Amino acid sequence: MKTIFTVILVFFGLQSFSQSTISGRVTDEKGIVIPGANVYLEGTYDGVSTDENGNFTFKTTGKGSKTLVVSFLSYETFKKEIDISRFQNQTIKLKESVNTLDAVVLTAGTFEAGEKARVSVLKPLDIVTTAGSAGDIIGALITLPGTQTVGESGRLFVRGGEADETQTFVDGLRVAQPYGASANNLPTRGRFSPFLFSGISFSTGGYSAEYGEALSSVLTLNTIDEAVQEQTDISLMTVGLGIGNTQKWNNNSLTFNAAYINLEPYQQLIPQSVDWNNPYQSLAGEMVYRHQFKNGLLKIYTAFDGSQFDLNQEDINQPAKVRFNLQNDNFYGNASYKGTFGNNWNIHTGLSYGLGINKIGIDDDKLDNQENAAHLKLKIGKKITERIKINVGFDYFITDFEEDFTVFRGDIYSSGYDNSIFATYVESDIFFSKKWAMKLGARTSQNSLLDEFSISPRISMGYKVSKNSQFSLAYGDFVQTPKTNYIKYTNQLDTEKATHYILNYQYNFNRRTFRAEAYYKDYRDLVKFDTEMAQFNSVYSNEGKGFAKGIDLFWRDNKSIKYTEYWVSYSFIDTKRNYLNFPNQAIPSFVADHTLSLVTKHWIEKWKSQIGFSYVVNSGRPFNNPNETTFMNGKTKPYQNLSFNWAYLISQQKILYFSVSNILGTENVFGYQYANSPDLNGQFQRSAIGQAADHFFFIGFFWTISNNKKTNQLENL
Repeated sequence: MKTIFTVILVFFGLQSFSQSTISGRVTDEKGIVIPGANVYLEGTYDGVSTDENGNFTFKTTGKGSKTLVVSFLSYETFKKEIDISRFQNQTIKLKESVNTLDAVVLTAGTFEAGEKARVSVLKPLDIVTTAGSAGDIIGALITLPGTQTVGESGRLFVRGGEADETQTFVDGLRVAQPYGASANNLPTRGRFSPFLFSGISFSTGGYSAEYGEALSSVLTLNTIDEAVQEQTDISLMTVGLGIGNTQKWNNNSLTFNAAYINLEPYQQLIPQSVDWNNPYQSLAGEMVYRHQFKNGLLKIYTAFDGSQFDLNQEDINQPAKVRFNLQNDNFYGNASYKGTFGNNWNIHTGLSYGLGINKIGIDDDKLDNQENAAHLKLKIGKKITERIKINVGFDYFITDFEEDFTVFRGDIYSSGYDNSIFATYVESDIFFSKKWAMKLGARTSQNSLLDEFSISPRISMGYKVSKNSQFSLAYGDFVQTPKTNYIKYTNQLDTEKATHYILNYQYNFNRRTFRAEAYYKDYRDLVKFDTEMAQFNSVYSNEGKGFAKGIDLFWRDNKSIKYTEYWVSYSFIDTKRNYLNFPNQAIPSFVADHTLSLVTKHWIEKWKSQIGFSYVVNSGRPFNNPNETTFMNGKTKPYQNLSFNWAYLISQQKILYFSVSNILGTENVFGYQYANSPDLNGQFQRSAIGQAADHFFFIGFFWTISNNKKTNQLENL
């Protein structure tokens, strides 16, 4: 027994004698010690935590080379192969993790809305509860800085750019026809219902190399990834009715909605300045199907709408009103897949198709056109290291446009074009530290119709100057195919081009956000023609040019006043263009130098109500007065619109909603149409382009049916 005991003591003594000591200190990159860091040898139980001075020491029986691992919350994990016998009194510096919530975010030119947005200045709820927006996504976005209020259009005009310079994407796939049909000088609406979308990114410039074919702006809409529950939504409105339903089973969900709109009953009660023969009617619907795979998500989105109206419009150059009637049918569908494969590669791919058909009557003449547009997308990405991520991808756009103009009892004039654009891009996100990041990329495109190849570099940087504030910079070149009104007549044009320079400052703290942004845009190769309007015998060129520069300010406060949130935005723009048939460089007619918006929402617990106001005021817009010698020397009076809405919860799932636009009844004028020839006194007479009605009243009843008895449509109003 004594012999066995002696052997055991000798054995453990030898073991103790063969142990090696590992020691050192753990600090951050500035040399500040990190207590509590975990230090251990990979694949063993040998290790220890650093003490209050950042020091560590432990023994191991391991031999040769082993991997030393050091980890601590909010820092990148350190791994290094070491020689155990020689690793003593070493200093290990940990790098701050760039994936923490307070890391820098590139914000130049971009507004985010959504629960997943790192820095969000809007919520999905804001898109539909903004007074005056009438549930239209565009109606809410024009309260943000950088946008222009163009009441006779209803489209999105950004930083001196026309509406067609903004491209719309759903789940990353382009929408060729994002707006509903309309007549000249009558506003339209976006085609999409807000409640199917969980996130919105609105870029006023300097956007990613992933997107192209847009000189000014990109609007990306992301459909909801997963339905929360099964429910049915019923809407009864003064302008129509709607129904929606969501179903879930296994790894699948399906959401659809449909709406019928008929303005005739409403317009029988509310006087209109428009002479309608048959007021606007439409039948529309949307559907999203989702299937969750093990490593990805498939979404199929479809939307359709058919609309028609018939009216008589005054034309100062015609002795009688011009009858204009339109029937529009539109379909948009896409299928997209996001997931992972292989060694942590990400993939985003999809296909979209859009069909727009217009049948237009202008007195006894007919204008019929049809556009088919498709987009194929593939993007793959990988995080190369903790600090570098790279994305590469390609886009293929196909557009086929055909138009026939039939003169009453006369000839048929046909025009159109076929175009395909193949684009590739590469982009890298580089985090130098938690405070400093950069996005660097380039996009190439080959335009078959114009036979043109282009390369567009893009770069943006962000630097955090404090815990709650940061600066961002962005630069980029952008190209776009000239609009359909030109290339349907000629393919002897080049792409239009713009260069963006943006400096942004953003502050976020305790549910308050402040943004200030300065920008400069340089336009080149804009289309010019030599006739009153673009037509088949015009002489076209790319000799146009222009610039836009300005300052945008935004303040949002969800904290200071209980149950109240509000935001204020202000924009100043200085811009001129020499394009279209302009004789010289001038401010375009859709631009107001100064724009101010105030939006506020307040919850009244006692009344179970949410009330909201929005006030928009713009300085006057320029117009050309042929009675003066200076081109575009006229100026309209300032525009203003005060709107109000009220949502009352009858019960948790039943809501009564009321809204009215332009409470003050301001007679806003957007411009003037002048006669083609002077009268007997040598003066060109004019007529004002104004609002279709002084006010728009809306009353609706919204009822949600669901198992939890709590969900309602307040966020959709």
